[in-house]
Amino acid sequence: MNPSPPSYLTSLLRFSLFLASNLHLTQAFPSPQPLLWTAAPTRHHRSSRSSHFSTNNLFFADAVTEKESNDVLTTQEPTTPTTPPSKSLANHTHRTLGSQELLMLPRQYRPKLDRGESFPSMTHVQATVLSATPSLAALSQSIEIAMDTHPLLRCHVEGDGEPAERIDLFRMVRKGEPDPCTFVAPPVGTFEAGDVLRVVDAPGEGVDAMERSWKANFARDMDDGSWYERRRTGPLWRLTLHRSEGGGEDAPCALVFAANHAISDQGSVNVLMDQILADVVAIEESGSVTNKAVPQDMPLAMEDSVLGRNSRWADVGLSAITPGTIKYVLDKAAEGFKNPVILPDAKGKSGGGDSLIGAVSTIMGRSAGGESEGSSQRKSVLQFRSLSKETTSDLLNACRNHGVSVSNALIAAIALTSTDFIDGGDAKPGKTRNYKVLQSLDMRRFGARLDKCETVACMAGSNDIMLGPLPDRSGETFRTSPESSQCQQLFWNLAREGKDQTKQFVDSDGPVHAVRVFDFAMTISDMNNLVDLTVKSKDSQGRAYSAGVSNVGVYERQKAVRREHDLERGNIKVKHGKYEILDVFFGTPHSRTGCLYIVSAMTVNGSMKLTFHPASPIVDEETNAKFADAFVELLEKASNAKASDPSDSGNVLSQMKIPEGSLSIAAAALGIVGLAIHAGAWSEFFSNLAEMKSNVSDPKEFWDAFNFWVFFAVGHPLLQPILWISDVLHGSPGPLVFDLVPASFLMANILFIGATAWSKEFRNALNIAVLSAFLTYVGAGLDGQAGLGDFNLQINDNYQGQVVKGCPTYEQVRQPSMDGFDLEKYQGKWYEQKFHDWTQFKEVYDTTLDIKLTSDKKGWVDDFGVKGPAPESAKLSWDKSPVANGAHYFMFGRVDENDPPGILRESGFGVEFPNYIVDVKKDPATGEYTEAIQFQCLERGGVRVFEGINFMSRKPVMSEEELKDMHRRARAAGMYPYGASEEQMHTVARRGEDEPKLDNNWQQMWHAIGVDKLLELLAESIEDGGR
Repeated sequence: MNPSPPSYLTSLLRFSLFLASNLHLTQAFPSPQPLLWTAAPTRHHRSSRSSHFSTNNLFFADAVTEKESNDVLTTQEPTTPTTPPSKSLANHTHRTLGSQELLMLPRQYRPKLDRGESFPSMTHVQATVLSATPSLAALSQSIEIAMDTHPLLRCHVEGDGEPAERIDLFRMVRKGEPDPCTFVAPPVGTFEAGDVLRVVDAPGEGVDAMERSWKANFARDMDDGSWYERRRTGPLWRLTLHRSEGGGEDAPCALVFAANHAISDQGSVNVLMDQILADVVAIEESGSVTNKAVPQDMPLAMEDSVLGRNSRWADVGLSAITPGTIKYVLDKAAEGFKNPVILPDAKGKSGGGDSLIGAVSTIMGRSAGGESEGSSQRKSVLQFRSLSKETTSDLLNACRNHGVSVSNALIAAIALTSTDFIDGGDAKPGKTRNYKVLQSLDMRRFGARLDKCETVACMAGSNDIMLGPLPDRSGETFRTSPESSQCQQLFWNLAREGKDQTKQFVDSDGPVHAVRVFDFAMTISDMNNLVDLTVKSKDSQGRAYSAGVSNVGVYERQKAVRREHDLERGNIKVKHGKYEILDVFFGTPHSRTGCLYIVSAMTVNGSMKLTFHPASPIVDEETNAKFADAFVELLEKASNAKASDPSDSGNVLSQMKIPEGSLSIAAAALGIVGLAIHAGAWSEFFSNLAEMKSNVSDPKEFWDAFNFWVFFAVGHPLLQPILWISDVLHGSPGPLVFDLVPASFLMANILFIGATAWSKEFRNALNIAVLSAFLTYVGAGLDGQAGLGDFNLQINDNYQGQVVKGCPTYEQVRQPSMDGFDLEKYQGKWYEQKFHDWTQFKEVYDTTLDIKLTSDKKGWVDDFGVKGPAPESAKLSWDKSPVANGAHYFMFGRVDENDPPGILRESGFGVEFPNYIVDVKKDPATGEYTEAIQFQCLERGGVRVFEGINFMSRKPVMSEEELKDMHRRARAAGMYPYGASEEQMHTVARRGEDEPKLDNNWQQMWHAIGVDKLLELLAESIEDGGR
């Protein structure tokens, strides 16, 4: 049963974007037809196989060339009549898919299927190159034995995985699951080798033709899973034998395994291929396999292996959430503040897809930055490399000398190599960037550890390694001078950083928390749709990581299948009989989403085999080849260079021992308290948002209004630390450097930067604290506790306990003083006295509005003058600000001839709303307007998104009695429920018009560098552009 998530949990979906990246998110190239995992047809079961093998039932494909035609390797898939659901058939083994398997499969999303859009599956491909070619008879019998051994090699998927209902505004929160996606494995003997084995005779002489053939096959299978998507009864894998035409049994060959990634990972495929080769030798030598592999049960889902049986979110719900889990979630969310690079400079906006606003857009059903038209055209580009046995051995020894693993060194190498290509070929001296590296993990090693890798299954996971900032072209510098102490220290320090972060992840039960949180997100939400939205994002182009490393380790150290007559499992071998494994290359696609640069590695017979498989056109063929060469050269230089002393004395900060997790947990606890205090306001906000979205007919109206709200909701909390730091700067004691900055402030900054750079605990806690403070401040705005005058963010908020919905009409608030209103007399300079308006900031002062009509009387311009910050807002730094002597911003609008006099149409930030002139006061002698009350109101779908109220006068200062009189008139107009009462309005501070311009060292500096001129040009360009 899938439990219904409490309403407040929907807000946690913000974090699912970060958590999705803890497992491979890469998915295959879109298939030509929708992928529907529904009720499967049944195949006529073959209760017994003939002992005499015939090649008549095999599919012999045309030779694969580098220019492979569209019909090669994609035709002649078996088809059978369909029947009703078969889950209940006797002797069928079945299991509900786990969350990670649903991501790989993937589970579909009905709202998009109804529009003809489906999510393509993720494939897993491996190529094994052998020294000789097995007979088809022996190979086929070995494959059939393997299918009888491993249930997932016989399985198909039934069930559509649709929830009983989607209960949120954006149709991504799930409740119930009456027909879950389920693995169904028919009895042994159901399939024959001909159902999965294909043979390709590569034309041409020698090994080269065969190599071209298998590489083309590898490339196609990486991005195309359509062949198994069409198979409604399975299997979900296939094996292609590439042999040289006329080469004979002693010629090398290649076996290319391809499968839906939901049923396999590299460790289990190593076990499978070893079993097949061992059985081939037994059959060829004695005619049968006398010591067969022990038939396996349906493997557990990864969630069950790590968390334990019956411990998924659907089983335990909130009871499994611990403080460590919450800390993990906040740590993942805080990674976004480090802004790791995810795209080369020439390819677009780096990091945009992982920004806060980008994540909000995605969770609300839109790709960050809009949809990229080329997302469906991305494909994998491949390069294959081998490190010599000598280099591989030297690298291992160098890693041991420095106390790190080979995986740690690979992470350092890919980060440094990435720095050589990230600038897109346009060198930027001095530029530094942060890098987020995905490190693949075998999840069998963590948590309950129930899966022992005895059968084919997928237990793939990952953790994130954050490195940097690193200067551009650091890898090039290392390759040029690998023995310099600076380069050596950089490489091995990066390797140690990777080791430390991995150790911290494992020691803090990170793998368990990652699996639990991902299972939560996948269970209650349509994660695959969120992934699809990131795939199509213009901002990220599907990239979530700077780089990625998948290192399986040493092939021969893995355990082989369990055999019937063996007491213990033996090890995998690189040679069975005459068949020696020459090469093993593998990969999963990152074409849709995943890493910018990616390498998959495995050491076989002492030589490391490397597959480079990024997405084109983000990384083109030529760049990938150069990247692979640079990566290999860097490893060669690192392994051969003289090892420096692995001990790093560092500095005082690096030796500080902060109890692990203590600061982060404290920061997280404070953040949770802050969120809890304002939980009711957040709930009310999302409820109003849902009402607005459901009521508007044009989605653009909703998004424009929401983006308007987001812009200013974010702006206010960002201003607060700026003001605080400014006051700390100017309040710091000691001598001034250049008569501007106190030396003590500079020293404090050095210490702070040092603590941030050298203490991961401090860094993590700081990121969590910043995120928590931001969310708490916005929550206070929603709750009306952060200043009702300038930060009352709630939409459709209440007044005196009563919710006031929408905006009033002009006639409902218009006062008799507006009779005979003359808009031309309204022009001129006004001094703002009070406001209720969250598009303004209470920290500014001396605000004025200079209103002018355009020459055709159909438009108007408002020159909004401000100074800031106000003396009361920044007591120590207000006079040092670049806008302390004033700045001008322009607002524009139109005069609609259909509106009654007194309404101005105001536009900005993508929205237009009416600006009501509600009341004016006239000079009895001249008839000129001396006071005015303005009221702006933005409504969408019956929900009031914004209200702005301004009390204005022609004179700079008004008496208390004059202001009270304006409140009385506003009350008479019915504006108190919208924010016009005294407690809901902010009084604008004034310094006095006769006060001289501020002149101090800081103002002279701003003038010297031309800030005042820049502000003037900016104001003029805005004004000219608005005319």
